[in-house]
Amino acid sequence: MSTPTPPPEVTSLLRAWGEGDEQALQQLIPLVYEELRRIARRHMAGERASHTLQTTALINEAYVRLVDGPSTPIHNRAHFMAMCARLMRNILVDFARSRRYQKRGSGAVHVPLDEALDVAAVGDPDLIAIDETLVRLAAFDQRKSQVVELRFFGGLSVEETAEALTISPETVMRDWKFAKAWLLRELDPEGTRGH
Repeated sequence: MSTPTPPPEVTSLLRAWGEGDEQALQQLIPLVYEELRRIARRHMAGERASHTLQTTALINEAYVRLVDGPSTPIHNRAHFMAMCARLMRNILVDFARSRRYQKRGSGAVHVPLDEALDVAAVGDPDLIAIDETLVRLAAFDQRKSQVVELRFFGGLSVEETAEALTISPETVMRDWKFAKAWLLRELDPEGTRGH
């Protein structure tokens, strides 16, 4: 599923915001809100039903971090969505760390990822373990980590991921296949998955 070409207004607002125009972000958010909502819902699908942070709150927190963060050049709509997906991931990881700290280190369950990395099917994924594993992957191969972040956390298609990273769709698929295997091995080093 490919995202339609952004209207010129979105492109110009992205450019203006990337150059430091704070008002451009305020004008941009309503135009891309449904896409942000889709990304936030994908993130929240992996959270337990009683999670205190809701989809709208996740979007709002991402917006606050966008406003408070430094201006950065935005290449295109896919790049902006990737940045928002990363922010949402960081927010949820921060929240999970806070929750773990409040429980005084109570043991979190290690959750293996299935073949499609569909954490949403798991009741309460260990986002901290997933995040730490992605950080290790980034140290090994930054682009493959970005592919996972965009595809898995951001819900971007192969084509959108390719556009955001300025690589070919074929490279995205190769990176995705390698990264899934690497992450599965790292998250389940004893090979207990499926036993």
